[in-house]
Amino acid sequence: MADVQGLINDFATKLSKRKVEGSRETARMTAELLRSVISQQKMTSSTNHAAVLIDAVRGVGRRLIDANPVELAVGNIVRRVLYIIREEELSLQAGELTLSPQGSDREIDEEDDKLFLSSAATYQRILHPPSLSTLLGSKLDMPPACHPSASRNHDIEGKAYKSPSSLTLKRHIMEAVNDLIEDIKTCHEQIADQAVELIHQKEVVLTLGHSRTVKKFLCAAKEKKRSFQVVVAEGAPKYLGHVLAKGLAAKGLQTTMIADSSVFAMISRVNMVVVGVHAVMANGGVIAPVGMNMVALAARKHAVPFVVVAGTYKLCPLYPNNPEVLLNDMRCPSELLSFGEFSDCTDFSIGSGAPLLHVLNPAFDYVPPELVVVLHDYDGMPSKNNLHDIPSNHSPFAIN
Repeated sequence: MADVQGLINDFATKLSKRKVEGSRETARMTAELLRSVISQQKMTSSTNHAAVLIDAVRGVGRRLIDANPVELAVGNIVRRVLYIIREEELSLQAGELTLSPQGSDREIDEEDDKLFLSSAATYQRILHPPSLSTLLGSKLDMPPACHPSASRNHDIEGKAYKSPSSLTLKRHIMEAVNDLIEDIKTCHEQIADQAVELIHQKEVVLTLGHSRTVKKFLCAAKEKKRSFQVVVAEGAPKYLGHVLAKGLAAKGLQTTMIADSSVFAMISRVNMVVVGVHAVMANGGVIAPVGMNMVALAARKHAVPFVVVAGTYKLCPLYPNNPEVLLNDMRCPSELLSFGEFSDCTDFSIGSGAPLLHVLNPAFDYVPPELVVVLHDYDGMPSKNNLHDIPSNHSPFAIN
């Protein structure tokens, strides 16, 4: 565990210093770190193996979230891994109960009936997982065998519940986490496959700033012989839209660069707005790069569809008013004004050198759900009204 602790410290430091760029890279690195934590977690035969793994993942998750509360992808992946641990334990328990020998001359007593009923309830949940809204709205209505706390207490009416072997449980969990990492790595390509269904001939598409997902999405439509134009707002103060515009032009797309302040003037000529976001909240609202709310308001004014492309690692089961959610981050003022320009804006008459000029550089905007027309994900195209119907295994449980 010493090597794993070093990995945890290094990743937490990178998060706190904002050294990891992008939610996708953050999600991938978080999943790989949790995979290492699970693989090297030591367990004894007398312990509840799933509970030990849950405690280990939860502890690491809390530390990573504290290192950078703004990066919601960390918490989303931690919740996903916690869900995987619980579901794999329930699945193995259900298999052991179903395959256990039952002699024809042996009566099934009342305790055994309860065990089989619990097994049936477990299978029902595995085959038909509840929606995200169901789990968020009521966690207390789940059957005892399906409740998240069931992994901590396996005594049913005084009869000890046997925990799956550590090696078998770890193997199943590792396979599921590997599938999660693969999904994160390939999400851009899977989202891009849907581009031809949304972008049509001779249309004009507007976007803001730079998003790898949006770039893949637009280039995929170009590869499908769609002929359309792209208008890119530059995305001040970092001007990452310049990078996207050059990349799209290199791929043969007709691209027009505009200033952010020109969005409202240009929106009437646009057929669709396609943007990437930082996170998708439980109510259907999105946290996006600064300036996005202005684009959404302009799109709504002119009845232009506002399409959000996002992988499932960006789906957050928290609401914007949740105290755990930090909606914004103040970036360095030097992105707006160089430090040398502040020298003449300080009042030294009061002795402390109080600044006369304050520079605020917020990183994100919150776009309410009524401005978001479509949330386009590689599992389909859920609208803002049925976002909660996304399968619960994406991010269903709270870390604590």
